[in-house]
Amino acid sequence: RDLRMSRGLGDVYKRQCKNRRRLDKRKIILGMTKDLITVTSPLLPDLEEFNTMLKEIWRSKWVTNNGQFHKQLEKELAAYLDIPYVSLFTNGTLPLLTALQALHITGEVITTPYSFVATTHCIWWSGCKPVFVDIDPATGNIDPEKIEAAITPQTTAIMPVHVYGQPCDTKRIQEIADKYGLKVIYDAAHAFGVKIDGESILRAGDLSTLSFHATKVYNTLEGGAMIMHDEATKKRIDYLKNFGFAGETEVIAPGINSKVDEVRAAYGILNLRQVDAAIEARQRVAVRYREALSAVDGITCMDEIPDVRYNYSYFPIFIQADQYGMTRDELYFKMKEQNVLGRRYFYPLISEFSTYRGLPSAAQENLPNAHKMANSVICLPMHHALRENDICRVLDCILK
Repeated sequence: RDLRMSRGLGDVYKRQCKNRRRLDKRKIILGMTKDLITVTSPLLPDLEEFNTMLKEIWRSKWVTNNGQFHKQLEKELAAYLDIPYVSLFTNGTLPLLTALQALHITGEVITTPYSFVATTHCIWWSGCKPVFVDIDPATGNIDPEKIEAAITPQTTAIMPVHVYGQPCDTKRIQEIADKYGLKVIYDAAHAFGVKIDGESILRAGDLSTLSFHATKVYNTLEGGAMIMHDEATKKRIDYLKNFGFAGETEVIAPGINSKVDEVRAAYGILNLRQVDAAIEARQRVAVRYREALSAVDGITCMDEIPDVRYNYSYFPIFIQADQYGMTRDELYFKMKEQNVLGRRYFYPLISEFSTYRGLPSAAQENLPNAHKMANSVICLPMHHALRENDICRVLDCILK
């Protein structure tokens, strides 16, 4: 038996070597011998520090259900983000769903087609009807001036997105919401730590939600959070994310299970200590990109709004093919040939997916700015681990 196992492992090794040689040969043929530059890279805590916290979790045997690290992370996040209350979730989608439930949203919800599809999925899963309106071509965010025309007697809420961490026009959106008695839930998945005039944009609206996915500026591997403004709402949200339990024998609402375990909470505590350094590194990359691309015909970057503290979560560029001499997709695939991964983010529009294409608000003529942006965007590699030669390779792909 041992001999057969040994021979079997030997055969596996031979196949792996053969496959590796084939892959190396293919890479040479395709010119893919350079290191891969990914569009993002996870911020990882120090492994020794993480192991120390894991040993404490193992010692306590309290691995979930509102343990000490869970409580500590909520407290530290509230202080860092300059917000009164935060509730942790196991991913970034569940707080959006829970927000809709907590505010008893029904009927129609006005939102943007230019976002990750989870934004609209949450509206649909809550039994509501998404209504798309066009975006501001300067920011990629929902255009407040298009919102009012889309309001009907069935409208109950607005769900804007701070796209790429660019703050929405929260003041104008709130004016419209107050005028028509609507709730506002911000999908702030990209907006960790973003401030305008020194105040967190997470303080806007009735509720805001965050994503702590591994691709984000700040991550807990998978995770998310909801931001609320008062203790009563915090308590209700905490009930809803724990099956609706308000005590050992009392269930006050049909809740779900979206609690965060102690392992990811510990991971998040450590990452919070280094996120400022990661944002500073991202800013340096953004400065290099902006300086190098500012004079390139057919390439535009988003302008930075004065008095905004950005987190540099993404660096989108927009291709005007007639000036640049190449379409967005041609550049995107040529970058891939050079082992440089961009991302066409967000393409296609949510309104283009078969699930939502039949909605009246999804008609292409209603969303000209969104279509133009979706068809011209590439998000360049943007993360804290990019080296100078990586940045030069990215720029060479575009400049040449």
